[in-house]
Amino acid sequence: MSSQIEEVKSRLDIIEVIGGYIKLKKCGANYRACCPFHSEKKPSFFVSPARQIWHCFGCGKGGSVFDFVKEIEGVEFGDALRLLAQKTGVDLKPIKPELKTKRQRLYEICELSCKFFEKQLNNSKVGNLAKDYLLNRGINKDSIEKWRLGYAPDKKSALSDFLLSMGYNINEAVEAGLSVKNNRGYLDRFQSRIIFPVFDLNSQVIGFGGRIFGLKAEKEIAKYVNSPGTFLYDKSKTLYGLDRARVEIRKKNFVILVEGYTDCILAHQAGSENTVATSGTALTPLQLKILKRYSSNIVTAFDMDVAGNTATQRGIDLAQSMDFNIKVITMPQEKDPADIILEDPDNWKELLKSAKSILDFYFELAFSNFDKSKPEDKKEISKFLLPAIKRISNKIVQSHWVQKLAEELRVRVEDVEKELNKVRDSEKVSFEEKGAGSNPSKPRKEKIEELFLSLSLREPKVIGLLEDSDLSLFSQGVSNMLGNIIGFVKDKKGSFDLSEFQKSLSGEDLNFINPLILKAEIDEECSEIDPIKEARFCLKEIRNHGIKNKLEDISYQIRMAEKDKDSNKVSKLVEEFADLSKKINN
Repeated sequence: MSSQIEEVKSRLDIIEVIGGYIKLKKCGANYRACCPFHSEKKPSFFVSPARQIWHCFGCGKGGSVFDFVKEIEGVEFGDALRLLAQKTGVDLKPIKPELKTKRQRLYEICELSCKFFEKQLNNSKVGNLAKDYLLNRGINKDSIEKWRLGYAPDKKSALSDFLLSMGYNINEAVEAGLSVKNNRGYLDRFQSRIIFPVFDLNSQVIGFGGRIFGLKAEKEIAKYVNSPGTFLYDKSKTLYGLDRARVEIRKKNFVILVEGYTDCILAHQAGSENTVATSGTALTPLQLKILKRYSSNIVTAFDMDVAGNTATQRGIDLAQSMDFNIKVITMPQEKDPADIILEDPDNWKELLKSAKSILDFYFELAFSNFDKSKPEDKKEISKFLLPAIKRISNKIVQSHWVQKLAEELRVRVEDVEKELNKVRDSEKVSFEEKGAGSNPSKPRKEKIEELFLSLSLREPKVIGLLEDSDLSLFSQGVSNMLGNIIGFVKDKKGSFDLSEFQKSLSGEDLNFINPLILKAEIDEECSEIDPIKEARFCLKEIRNHGIKNKLEDISYQIRMAEKDKDSNKVSKLVEEFADLSKKINN
């Protein structure tokens, strides 16, 4: 297996792999981006093609290309290896069935189920009728194949029985969200439905959506049924069609959001291949965070009303608070994108071109629903618009809309500003709380120590600033590494080569130093900081920290001596405290 890992690694370009998920921008010999693992506006995520490593200096995550795929896909190492092997064309040796991971078994079940549904659509009598329905809805044969649409037969356990015959147990089928247990045994979740497979970013099937079709359509049952949350399928992270749309989203630098599967497929057919669907649910922080890897510009094709209390409206509000640039396609009444595209694809393209900014749309909506000449309606208009204006982070842009609202309502700007100040700040999304992952902030001393070490790697003269007693002031890891640098410089008779030093390390030492070497390179290329001057500041802070710790210890001893009424000891300690205090900032 180790030889296979090395083969996959040797064929990979870390820039190409990571660049497939997020937008990377060249910075000297390295690349940078906003970190996909925590919320930030200033890029602190860097990738080194020379060392084939990545590191975020904001949240602290980093490592190899395997670590990145594990983190961003939420998979174990074996699954990350398999995903990357597919990209490089390496055939991994078969794994014994009993050693397959739970995730891999579920992927296999979903893939088999997708093939089962596809076969039913193409080879069964009712399936052919379902295919005719799709064709009449405007979904052509190529799209049916491309999106792998299928049909679930009108039988209680057709799929479940098939999966059992293929060697999977019913508990696995239930865990994949395809079977449901009841008192009488088990049955299929999807019966008499047109099936829309849902894919992850690697186009692997992870779930399904089913629209009622056939005899059951005449009964009073749910029109749509979707897979429940499973080990593979997390609704809060998934957007339908993103696996197919992400390249176009990055190329066009905006994403079109629609609500339904059919809307998404027909939009792609009409040339809008940067379209994804929310499947009728509210946008979540995690979905928006994923979208932001590709673009900060959203165009929505939703039905949004002035009440502002719909799920889609709340999702758009959340996107606005996360600094997305949002435009809205004004849809003809009681029509969705699929209807418009089916009638006239060119009309869809015109609507897309005429999309309004979210604030223009809100203003138009508010003033068309209320009479601005009436005082009570002025209040309702401001009640609707001010929260949207409050969410604008740029104060110049915010000021523009405040003035516009004042002009439209024919009131003073100062009065609008007063009302704006009464509006509570938009809720800030905490990705740590939502599970998107961010390491706790490091203590200030630890940051300063690592900065000093990074400066030492960038400019070896920094080591000459250290006195013999200074190493004891650093934490163990940094102290050991500084000791390694000092020893290396002595062995090389005063010279220091960063690459040679890196080769002298291994294991944990190498993992510890790699991000700091990357930081040293980045600072040398992109920073105008004088390393010697900055290192002196760091060393002064570290020495002061050591002195403050000693002062705290002396303060404790003074309190104990006073408690024991030992006046001589108190006097000596006070004198020692005064002498030591003078050394701070010297």
